[in-house]
Amino acid sequence: MSYILGTNLVLNEQVEIALTRIFGLDPKKAIQVFDQLGLNDKIKVNKLTKYQIDRIIKIISQNYLVDLELVRIIQKDIK
Repeated sequence: MSYILGTNLVLNEQVEIALTRIFGLDPKKAIQVFDQLGLNDKIKVNKLTKYQIDRIIKIISQNYLVDLELVRIIQKDIK
């Protein structure tokens, strides 16, 4: 498994699909991230380089609320 933004991604899964496992990243957002990377649409998680993983993290962190950030906001709104 590959650990990205608090989520374990299945190594033999396509990146575009695997990104939807990240809390707060729906399929539409995952496609947007994937398109920004400019990668082959069939690439799997285990074929990503460290540079590509770093870019994924940077793109998601700069553009979307995900994982713990999103959980904190949801909990704050509930209180």
